[in-house]
Amino acid sequence: MFFPLSKVVYFLITPSNFCLFTVLIGLGLVAVTRRRRSGLGLAGLGLFGLLLGGLSPLSDMAMLPLEQRFAPYPDDGSAPTGIVVLGGAIEAGPSEVRDQVIVNDAGERQIYFADLARRFPGARLVFSGGSGFIGGGISEADIVSRQADVIGLPRTRMILENRSRNTYENAMFSAALVQPKPGERWLLVTSAWHMPRAIGCFRQAGFTVDAFPVDYRTRGWGDVAHFHGFASEGLLQLDLAVKEWIGLVVYRLAGYTPDWLPGPEPVAAPGSASR
Repeated sequence: MFFPLSKVVYFLITPSNFCLFTVLIGLGLVAVTRRRRSGLGLAGLGLFGLLLGGLSPLSDMAMLPLEQRFAPYPDDGSAPTGIVVLGGAIEAGPSEVRDQVIVNDAGERQIYFADLARRFPGARLVFSGGSGFIGGGISEADIVSRQADVIGLPRTRMILENRSRNTYENAMFSAALVQPKPGERWLLVTSAWHMPRAIGCFRQAGFTVDAFPVDYRTRGWGDVAHFHGFASEGLLQLDLAVKEWIGLVVYRLAGYTPDWLPGPEPVAAPGSASR
């Protein structure tokens, strides 16, 4: 029930949809009722929301705390035990129909997955991604399995998790599949804006991972003064950020993450020991 309900709720409260519905409701009041003043006011409010969300720095302000939560992974040369990459970058339906790998604007997840596989030939490779559609459908993992050579991934090293439908299931099913041992070093590759919720889910699943954030949508804190040249660009970013913030709240209330905004684990002071 949680999965389909989350899809419906996100659809309704996504900022661009919400503002558009507000405009339509306002125009409807003008057209079919005598509440012309209220209708025009509501339509104007929705239009203002679309302009504010699309052109102003509001979307960057919403996105930056998510993307800046984890620092870029240090290239210290030490090889990890394994690498986990979360789905969400491959358009499974079109990929199946066209018999090609068709990625969306999170395609960096696959690029860096292939790069890390090349850099660390001894690492275990886990791709976690089922179907994000209500009622099922082909999974992203199935597409990766078919098109591994195209993406540049060694098929024989791949461990595919194709049942997960959301981040919580990514973590739970991946942990059950690979059964990580204490002391092992695993990298988690996902979008920077998605990393806090993903890390929280993996921690809750008892799977310790190091963040390898990719797919940045901002350039840094300087973007708080960034105005967008196209409203569609800002609205897309705002929709993504608001969805992620809502996801963090919902996952915390559901017990899927241990914190409201998971961050890096504190580094123990030299010489300190637990008592």
